[in-house]
Amino acid sequence: MNGLASERRNKMILSIILGIICVIYVLPVLAVLINSFKLNTFVKTDTFAVPLPGSEMWAGVDNFVKGMTFGKYPFWNSVKYSVVITLLSTALILVGTSMAAWYIARVNSLFCKILYFLCVFSMVVPFQMVMFTLSNTADQLKLNTPWTIPIVYLGFGAGLAIFMFVGFVKSIPLEIEEAAAIDGCGPVRTFFMVVVPMLKPTMISVGILEIMWVWNDYLLPYLVLDLEKYRTITIHIQYLKGSYGTVDLGATTALILLSIIPVIVFYLTCQKHIIKGVAAGAVKG
Repeated sequence: MNGLASERRNKMILSIILGIICVIYVLPVLAVLINSFKLNTFVKTDTFAVPLPGSEMWAGVDNFVKGMTFGKYPFWNSVKYSVVITLLSTALILVGTSMAAWYIARVNSLFCKILYFLCVFSMVVPFQMVMFTLSNTADQLKLNTPWTIPIVYLGFGAGLAIFMFVGFVKSIPLEIEEAAAIDGCGPVRTFFMVVVPMLKPTMISVGILEIMWVWNDYLLPYLVLDLEKYRTITIHIQYLKGSYGTVDLGATTALILLSIIPVIVFYLTCQKHIIKGVAAGAVKG
């Protein structure tokens, strides 16, 4: 009985600790939600006060309208470019890294081992170490548009993706691919018709993680894109400044809320796939 009571007490303590951590993580999102409906003057003075409809601090949807119509750059253009960059980058990462991982896992050579360790090592290299060189290189190679910047994202997203894909491919029996080869499948058909369907759990997991990363990224588009022509949502929010550098915090928090809602909904919908994919790609093999 003492052991059972001790176990229950430990679980209760763990639940309380995790609950506190959860509140700490949710608090910034809650603050954004509350302040997105306040007048600008009350965002600074009454940050956590809840604005009720009809009260003096209530702004309603005015902050959202103001944020979308502020300045000369259309907000919906920023949404369009964010969607284009996110989808193209994720698709390129999934296709490119899954094929590379399959080759690395199946070809037992020194070159593949070195390539794999270089990809894994890239995960620990801080972006700040290469960002200025990267910006100059992207300008020289004309990678400063929403349709070419996915190539840059491929380089930075390859490390984690290849690490997860290689771990999963090693768990796939080689006899399945040999049977496909006996039936007349070449390497390309074997990959897309045999390997890709079995990679589905890891592909979903990697895709979700990459979408969340690219959608929320600010620094890379800011350094690489031509900001006079192309702005993502994160860059659009940064440019919500009036004369003398004044910032409308109400409109800013309103657009921040609009930018994080798709990611939150997407993550809550697909979180079970993340857990399955991480377990499949990082534990097996």
